[in-house]
Amino acid sequence: MKKAMLSAMGLLLIGTAAACGNDNEAADAGNNDGGADNNGNTEANAGGADMDDLFITVATGGTSGVYYPIGGAISNILDQDLGVDTSVQSTGASVENVNLIDSNRAELAITMADAVAQAYEGSGAFDGEEPIESLRGLTALYPNFVQVVTTADTGIESIYDLEGRDVGVGAPGSGVELNARMILDAHGMDYDDINEDFLSYSEAIDQIKNGMVDAAFVTSGVPNATIIDLSTTHDAVVLPIEGEPMDNLMDEYAFFSTGVIPGGTYDQEEDVNTATITNVLLVNSELSDDVVYEITRSLFEHIDDLHASHNAATDISLDSVMEGMPVPLHPGAERYFEEQGVLD
Repeated sequence: MKKAMLSAMGLLLIGTAAACGNDNEAADAGNNDGGADNNGNTEANAGGADMDDLFITVATGGTSGVYYPIGGAISNILDQDLGVDTSVQSTGASVENVNLIDSNRAELAITMADAVAQAYEGSGAFDGEEPIESLRGLTALYPNFVQVVTTADTGIESIYDLEGRDVGVGAPGSGVELNARMILDAHGMDYDDINEDFLSYSEAIDQIKNGMVDAAFVTSGVPNATIIDLSTTHDAVVLPIEGEPMDNLMDEYAFFSTGVIPGGTYDQEEDVNTATITNVLLVNSELSDDVVYEITRSLFEHIDDLHASHNAATDISLDSVMEGMPVPLHPGAERYFEEQGVLD
């Protein structure tokens, strides 16, 4: 299993919007329906419409997260290079973004691979629903790190120590919340063992500062701005996910890999072992092959602009376009990658 390792020297938070994957999962309720308002012509765009007629909505996450600045960079590239009208939509991230793609209210969406896999299979958060077999990928992006955060004064040193504690588990149905359930289950625990609080992780970090929450699940790129903020006023602690629980996760879910948060990321001395999940960029399957080819070409020909949007985005490359991708590529993206010689 691949081991994701970030360089401590490279952990520089770029830009004022940096955060995830996020408040990779922070819900922005006031904007949840923005795609429908801004994107009434999605279906008209499908099937090979002229590029001049396109309106591309990029579904991201909360404005304090990593998804949002990366989505902004994607939007700017397509606007400047292809001359298409674009809009960046702040959302509740992965689960909501899958539904926006499926309902033709977004053309592109940044999501975590676990939510995509569950939607494609009709399992997990999508249990009891028809599998969304139309989901198509454009590219893998970068790894999200599961960061279970607390402070030294709580005395919490492991996931098991969360028993009986007040824990922020993410916004309801978000990718963070999906992860919280899976991480607890890998440790033989569930919500019956904790006092779960359905807060986005930016809200949960605020409540840790106020002494109202003991710990929070944060699944995002590294470094995460809200954890950095916490570490400026408190002795922040990121709990390890390793050993048998980590083995349980990887045995149960193909989208988990091992990762390391280097010492010094949040003023902690030691490296922290944890789980990672790939973020992927979904594309609406109804867009024509030629349109998706041009979108893909444009993004990778301007990859430096993507890298500049956030430190986490520096992992985006042609060498890893299929890494952790749980659904088929759109034929337009596949054609571009075949031309670049990066597909087996």
